[in-house]
Parts: sequence; C-alpha cells; structure tokens
Amino acid sequence: MKKYNVGIIGHGWVATAHIPAINESKQAQVTAIYSSRPLDAAALSTKYGSPVTTYTDLDAMLANPDIHAVSICSYPYQHAAHVIAAAKAGKQIIIEKPLALSWKDCLAIEAAVKKAGVKVCVCFECRYSSQFLATKALLDRGLLGEIHYGEVDYYHGIGPWYGQFRWNTRKDAGGSSLLTAGCHALDALLLCMAGDVAEVTSYDTKSKSPIFAPYEYTTSSVTILKFKDGRIGKCAAVVDCLQPYYFHTHLVGSEGSLLDNKFHSMKLDGLNKSKWSELSMKMLDSGDVSDHPYKTQFQAFFDALDAGKEMALTSLADALASHRVLFAADKSAATGKAVKL
Repeated sequence: MKKYNVGIIGHGWVATAHIPAINESKQAQVTAIYSSRPLDAAALSTKYGSPVTTYTDLDAMLANPDIHAVSICSYPYQHAAHVIAAAKAGKQIIIEKPLALSWKDCLAIEAAVKKAGVKVCVCFECRYSSQFLATKALLDRGLLGEIHYGEVDYYHGIGPWYGQFRWNTRKDAGGSSLLTAGCHALDALLLCMAGDVAEVTSYDTKSKSPIFAPYEYTTSSVTILKFKDGRIGKCAAVVDCLQPYYFHTHLVGSEGSLLDNKFHSMKLDGLNKSKWSELSMKMLDSGDVSDHPYKTQFQAFFDALDAGKEMALTSLADALASHRVLFAADKSAATGKAVKL
C-alpha cells in the first residue's frame, strides 16, 4: 500500500473538512497547504496533528516531488487554472464541486487531465453518503423495478450565517443555485436514474426576503429532465429558503417507490400496501462540510490509486456528465427555452 503526501490548494472552510478526512485515510497525509495569504505552519501542524509546510507560491508547492496528490479547495472560479497546473505537475487530483463555472473550463480540465494521465476524484460526495449508498443498493437489487420518474431536490438556505455567503452571492463566484449547491441533488438524480438525458427545461426565480437580496443571481430553480428512453425527472435547487436543510428524494418504479428513507416494493411479500417500510440509513440533513462523507469518498479514491484504476461513483467522467446537464439547465433558465443535449 503506497503512502500519499497531499497538498491542499486553498485553506478555507471546505479545506478544514478535507484535511482531517484525508488524514484519516489508510494511505494519505496532508503535508502541505497553499494559500494566497500567509499561514502559520506551526499552528496548523498542531491543529491537524502532523507536520505541515505552508506555501504562498503555488508553483513551488506543485514543484515539490514529495507531494503526490493535491486537493483543490479554492474558489470555484479558480478551479480550472488550479486543476490544469496540478495536472501538468503530474499530481493526482481531488476537486471540490463545482468543477468550474463554465462548460468551456470543464472541457479544459478534461483535456489537461487526459494529457497528464492523472486520476481525479470530484467531490460529489453525496454519492458516498449512507442515504445514497442505501438508495442505490435498493435500486441495484431491483426492488423498485424500472424507474420511470424521479425527483431529487436540494433545499438549503445559504444566508449570512454561512462563511461562504460573502463570496457565494457573486455571479462570478457562486454562479447559480445549481452550481453553488444544487448540483449535489442533480448529480444524485442522475446517479439514481442513470441513462442519457435528451433534453432539459429549467425555470428560475428568487426570494423577496431581504436576507437573500445580496445574491446577484436567481437562487431558486426547477429543472425537468427528459431522458432519451422517455423517462422523466425533476430537480429543484433552492438556496434562498428559510427552513431546515432537506435533501428530498422520490423515485417511482414499475415495482415500487422510494420516498426519502421510506420505500414500498411489490417484490417483497407481506408488506402493508397502505404503509411505507423504512430504511435505517443516515439522511443527508446538513450543509455543513464537517457532516459530509468525505472520509468514505477519499478512502475510495486512494484505494483506486493503489489499484491503478479510476475511482467508482465520483470520477471525472461521472462529474462531467452531471455538469453537462447542469450547464444545459442554466442555459434553459436563461433563455426560456428547452435545451437539447
């Protein structure tokens, strides 16, 4: 089992979740942190329980041959430049979502990674949550039959009480309700329904609450997906709600349905058709990065590196497929027209 020294690019809120998750893996340890602002290496070493070298020069960190991988925790509008630089340096790469704020930048990321031959883990970590591991297991075992309709929705009020609010409100930083956070729900919907999307239609709007007035973009959207085989799906992305965090899931199939952590299946004898059965899984119930299943995801990434394979569930190819639909949805909302893929 190889040991991986990992460098962190950007020491903000999300990095404070990435670092302990990486350090808790069997093979990896964060040994370097790059930030545009000077950091106290001694204090960070104490905080994270192992020696950390700090950098204010990204090229210097990437030039260090003892660093095998990087975790990109910078602002979304910096992702493309940082991924391309890391790929050129031959580093294995973890990237926070979204990949980038434009499809053009996503394609540039894809080209750089392919040319360098490095492996990538994209932080659609909800695929590794208890909720979606259990949901996918139910689907894979055929207990719901063939899914013909699905909806996965993201409700999370991202207001001034979140540190990211100060930059997330900007169009050139947050992008859209889907890009900034709702992409987790759209990605989960595509995971559950699989198959190719033929067309998307999306509409967006914005809360009149003064709390969310600083946002430069519409903060609620609903997207209808039409799959090539005729199935349909829906994804709401609402980041201007005043309610508890809610990751809504409803899947309807030929043999049963799933509603959040409840299900009914015609394939199981003896179930009461007038009541739901319950799955004992942990629900996604918080937008706090400290609650996200990074540890499970990162362990899968380092295991895949050991095996010389692309990781399951959250590879670059998986993420690109979701981003392609995401950008089509935002284009539909902006133009008021359906967008074919």
